[in-house]
Amino acid sequence: MGFMVTSIIFFAAGLIASLLVRLCFNRGSSTNLFHLTLIITATVCCWMMWAIVYLAQLKPLIVPILSEGE
Repeated sequence: MGFMVTSIIFFAAGLIASLLVRLCFNRGSSTNLFHLTLIITATVCCWMMWAIVYLAQLKPLIVPILSEGE
């Protein structure tokens, strides 16, 4: 899958999780805001980790040097 497709999947997962928190957990506005903040932070952190690893493998900084015998 490409970068944009997986980014859209992460966005959709974060949106669905945020909607589930809003619909399923009605314990007060401050608790819902805290849960929403946790969901958004977790989604962004997971996406950033995936994006960094994906882009690092796409264009590595260190290029292997092959010897003539191989």
